[in-house]
Amino acid sequence: MLKDKVIVVTGASSGIGEATALLLAEQGVKLVLMARRKERLEALAQKVNDLGSEAMVIPVDLVNRDQVLEAFKQVHSRFGYVDVLINNAGLMPVSFMDKLKLDEWDRMIDVNLKGLLYCIAGVLTGMKERKSGHIINVSSVAGRRVWPGFAVYNATKFGVTALSEAMRMELTPTFNIRITVIEPGAVATELTQTITDQDILDSFAKRRITPLQANDIARAIKYAVTQPEHVNVSEVVVMPSAQM
Repeated sequence: MLKDKVIVVTGASSGIGEATALLLAEQGVKLVLMARRKERLEALAQKVNDLGSEAMVIPVDLVNRDQVLEAFKQVHSRFGYVDVLINNAGLMPVSFMDKLKLDEWDRMIDVNLKGLLYCIAGVLTGMKERKSGHIINVSSVAGRRVWPGFAVYNATKFGVTALSEAMRMELTPTFNIRITVIEPGAVATELTQTITDQDILDSFAKRRITPLQANDIARAIKYAVTQPEHVNVSEVVVMPSAQM
């Protein structure tokens, strides 16, 4: 069902993006791997090729609009179109509001919202013309529930969740562009490595939750993209069994 599909994965250099790329590579697809870390992408591309799929590496910083749009021009130049966009890239340097970590607030908004929108802009015209396509937006359970210390991250992920539903209403019935939002709970990835608020880190150290693994979310993404064309999996929430 996925064989020869052109699939773009952002944030592909680690975590959910890497796991998703490797899982989909088993299906004989054409994968476009986007992230900032070129060396990690090239190593992943070799694994993708070994699994029988074709990989294209594009190092890109999603906060740079011109860079993102140029990246998608390269994709269209090579493959002609994009079947699936997996908007996975994101940051989570959570902190309590009174710490006033403005640079971290800006970066979260730039990557989690604006970068995601730039990628959508890179594929939407082509998908509309073909009346075919699938956009997967990776949000978070933090796009449904709020916690102290997560306010700005919550704001970005609530935004992604709301955006996804509005996109589905606008684009799916008219242009046959399916929209899915994936909302993971706690996952063992590099996300927490960007946290600089020691109070948050101390609270995380006290948690007794066995987190999900990146491949758990990759399987949810694969489920969404392998449904028949008349099926739109609009929302998937994946939580660790022990997480409230």
